[in-house]
Amino acid sequence: MGLVTGAALADFGLNVHCIDSDAQKIETLSSGTVPFYETGLEELVNCNLRNGRLTFSTDLEAAVRASRTVFIAVGTPDLPDGTPDLSQVDAVVAALAECMDDYKVVVTKSTVPVGTARRIQRLLREKQGRPVRFDVVSNPEFLREGSAVEDFMRPNRVVIGADSEKAVAIVKEIYRPLTLNETPFVITSLETAELIKYACNAFLATRVSFINEMANLCENVGADVHHVARAMGLDDRIGPRFLQPGPGFGGSCFPKDLVALARTGRQLDAPQRLAETVIEINQRQRDRVFSRIEGELGGLKRKKIGILGLAFKPNTDDIRGAPAIHICRRLLEAGAVIQAYDPAAMPNTRRVLNDRNLVLCPDAYAAADGVDALWIATEWKEFRNIDLPQIKSAMQAPVLFDSRNVFDPEKVRALGFRYFGTGRPGPLP
Repeated sequence: MGLVTGAALADFGLNVHCIDSDAQKIETLSSGTVPFYETGLEELVNCNLRNGRLTFSTDLEAAVRASRTVFIAVGTPDLPDGTPDLSQVDAVVAALAECMDDYKVVVTKSTVPVGTARRIQRLLREKQGRPVRFDVVSNPEFLREGSAVEDFMRPNRVVIGADSEKAVAIVKEIYRPLTLNETPFVITSLETAELIKYACNAFLATRVSFINEMANLCENVGADVHHVARAMGLDDRIGPRFLQPGPGFGGSCFPKDLVALARTGRQLDAPQRLAETVIEINQRQRDRVFSRIEGELGGLKRKKIGILGLAFKPNTDDIRGAPAIHICRRLLEAGAVIQAYDPAAMPNTRRVLNDRNLVLCPDAYAAADGVDALWIATEWKEFRNIDLPQIKSAMQAPVLFDSRNVFDPEKVRALGFRYFGTGRPGPLP
């Protein structure tokens, strides 16, 4: 999120200094290499490195003194109890306070609990060596991994939360190129801006969990969830987005933001029961996938399972909160041997699942070689065009679990597969 923001703002014509404490990361970025997979980002970074509007450094003081507006885009991972870890935010704010020599606008892009902007205001005042004027703005991001550059350049809206009209004007000027696209601006209070991000993610996660609940019911009554979802989506009051069934949502945002929202609700005597239920439904959906694989194979000990897709969604190498990783770990614990392939996420997978029974393969066909079952866990486009007869001939047994409904059930079964989709009638006994 920080790199996309920096590169995109430089593309708007602004001079942007991107700062990180990791010197190796800065060296890599300065050479024009992006150390993770995000569509179109490396080209954007290199373009603005060449034109001199984008620089990378570990020198926070120099960057702050050269800038009027400072964006905070550090991580806020969840702690074991579900509380967002604000230690990186606090560390950056303390360093900022020591560097500020004149008026600054401090903009929070990180997803933070309601009240964090006030916390930043207090810390800046406390940590300043001498009093310097500043304003704090909450400007939450709504970037989807895999399409983050496009989302930044053509957002649905820009949310600006602030106490100061001057700060609002400065941030609106930064985003002025978006007015050409008639992007709506939502100007509101600090607290409201912070809550908007949590509310959006909670609602989207609720849609995902709702359609997964419908999918489970469809399987039991012999209905097709895709027809249900399409009919729902044609209703203008509902719309088609986030109505694709699967093994549950993942990523760095939905899981931790739901937990944080639920915890905030409990603390403030406003329980978020719907958010709490969505968390439970998402976990049950993963359990359902695992149980289906285990049940169909009659146990998992020494069973060989092929897995296509490891990232939590296509077009990213991010495996944080990925259903594939969660279920893969459980399969390994149950004694299964896994052959997995993902176009981008295998290096990250190796770092978190260092198990001798996990084999990372060069392609989908190698992942299917000799397996007792094949599981489609992430809907990368390239999987839609794999040669299914070749896949079938490579497998020990033609059992296909298609959690993302990539394939047409009738066509796959006609090839001789025992096919299990999500929210679709199962195979005949």
